[in-house]
Amino acid sequence: MNLFDILGPVMVGPSSSHTAGAVRIGQVARALLGQRPVRANLLLHGSFASTGKGHGTHQALVAGLLGLSPDDPRVPDSFALAEEQGLEFSFGDCALREVHPNSVLVTLEGSEGGRLEMGASSPGGGRIQVFQVDGLDTSFNGELPTLVVHNSDQPGCVSQVTGVLAARGINVAALQLNRGRRGGSAVMVIQCDQPIPPEAADDIRALPAILRVSCYAPKQEVPQ
Repeated sequence: MNLFDILGPVMVGPSSSHTAGAVRIGQVARALLGQRPVRANLLLHGSFASTGKGHGTHQALVAGLLGLSPDDPRVPDSFALAEEQGLEFSFGDCALREVHPNSVLVTLEGSEGGRLEMGASSPGGGRIQVFQVDGLDTSFNGELPTLVVHNSDQPGCVSQVTGVLAARGINVAALQLNRGRRGGSAVMVIQCDQPIPPEAADDIRALPAILRVSCYAPKQEVPQ
């Protein structure tokens, strides 16, 4: 247990799970898209759908997509900010299976034509859990520097990617693999102990069979 388990995050309220966690989900989705989002469709599940309006969940998700942090006083005004910045967004409800009640499916389109579908939950205390990226199952919380690597399911991809990281002195804390079908598309989620420099991501993009590389760098918070 650490201090954040007791005090919770520094945030704009009212809820660490429905507000602060929702902002973080938006932040991670924006980072994994890798470009400025211009369209977003957000499907809310469970408690996010039933009580989200009262907790500011909708505004919080959009705030994260705009790159705001949970303690930014502009979080409640995110809809107006989105209009100013050219982000179109829509909301709906969905029913998911075997996920936390505070969950959302986010579909994004970026300013450079990129697309991302991400499913994530907010279990409490401002923490999140990403359970799906582009239709493939994942499991990471965004608390460590994270690489999400989309690749063709071919021999040698994992060793080549981890070799790039090792050559730059980056230690792998956790690595997950998933694929749609044998020989089809696959995804690696690699959580690291050190920050991931842009040059490392570029080296991985240049490898054969790599389709897309996204990076997420967590922001460090200090209790106030």
